[in-house]
Formats: sequence, structure tokens, C-alpha cells
Amino acid sequence: MLKLVRLLVLGLMIVVWFVIGLVLCLLRPRHRNNVYWLSNRMMRFALPVIGLKVRLRLPPEGVPAGPALYVANHQSNWDIIVQTCAVQPGVVAVGKKSLVWLPLFGILFYLSGNILIDRSNRARAIDTIRQVVDRIRNKKLSVWMFPEGTRSRGRGLLPFKTGAFHTAMQAGVPIVPIVASSYAGQVDLNRWHNGEVLVDVLPALDSQRWQRDQVRECADEVRTLMADHLAKLDAEVAK
Repeated sequence: MLKLVRLLVLGLMIVVWFVIGLVLCLLRPRHRNNVYWLSNRMMRFALPVIGLKVRLRLPPEGVPAGPALYVANHQSNWDIIVQTCAVQPGVVAVGKKSLVWLPLFGILFYLSGNILIDRSNRARAIDTIRQVVDRIRNKKLSVWMFPEGTRSRGRGLLPFKTGAFHTAMQAGVPIVPIVASSYAGQVDLNRWHNGEVLVDVLPALDSQRWQRDQVRECADEVRTLMADHLAKLDAEVAK
């Protein structure tokens, strides 16, 4: 019964978000702060509905004032609610081109200014990296990516693809790792309280530490850093 009520409330919230978001995006299509308002300022209201508490922690020096490449661990479909607290103004996401066909969500994902890529075509994917780099440089945007490329679903931190790191190195922007504690199987809509998730924004890394031919080393080093921090977060939550 509780699950049914929650699903109905979430469904109603999605419709309201869609209407508000559509108006916002039509008034200022693909504006640099649309994603921030639709995610950070709106999606967080879904957390009490699913009985989940999320605690965001920023580094002492804060986040970069200018453009950056944000990389986060991708766990489940709930990431869109859990991790949006970390979305900063001027941030857009990179997602699969097929997302545009999702009902309601797809059109907002595009109109809000996010970047769609075609993963099925390597040549187009390489060209997309160039387009993303151009948008970072010309529009002074930050970009949010999931370097695992797919949801881990409780399998830990999956191997990283290199696209995000090619982008950061070519654009000359810092890499900001974001790590959310593991919560696979933690959300049970039939349970009143589903515990807490810690979301830590780690200090920015200078992407220019690596040469262009060291992109794999860059990806592996960032992954190791995030995997170690994920283990610390999980231990902290377990206590």
C-alpha cells in the first residue's frame, strides 16, 4: 500500500515537474542554468517521498568557479534524484541520444541544454567530444558525466571509459570527482525509512597533469581515487 501511494505521488510530481520544466525551457531553451533548476532545485523534493536522506559534502575549497568536468559513480535510476544535490549552476549532462525518446523526460533532457551523444557510432562519438569541448570553451559550461558508461547496480565501481577524460584534457578544465555511497537495494518503497546516502564532492584535479597520450592512466587514477573514497563512505554509513 505504501509503495502504491509513493508511486502515485511520484507520478504526480513528475507531471508537475514536466509542466514547470517545459515552460522554463520554452522561455529560455537550452539555457546554461536550466539543468541546475530542474535537478538541484526541484528533484530534491522527491527524497522525502522515497524515504531517503542524502547528505552532500563539499571540499573545504569549494567547487571550481569556472568550467569543470564532473565525474560521478553511476549506480541506479535513482541517481537522478540522489545525486542532483551536487549539480552546480552552469552544469549540463552528457547522455545517450536514445534518452530523447523517453516519455516526458526525453524532451526536457534536450531542451534543458544537455548534450546527446551517439554511442553506436565511434566516429560520431569522437566528433561529439569535439562538440562538447567547444561548448565548454565557448559557452563556459561545466559538464557532468558518468565514466562507467552504465549503471553498476551493486557491482561496485565499474571500469571507466576514457571519453570524459579526453574531454577534460582537450578543454583544459579541472576534473571534479563526485562519489555517492553504495545504496543498491537500499530503496524499498514499502519501507518508511530507507536510510542515508552520503554524496561527497572531492577536490578538483588538474587535467593538465596528464599528456594526451596518458588518457588511460588519467582515467585509471581517477577511478582508483573514487573507488578508495567509495569504500570509506560505505564504511562510514555502515557505522
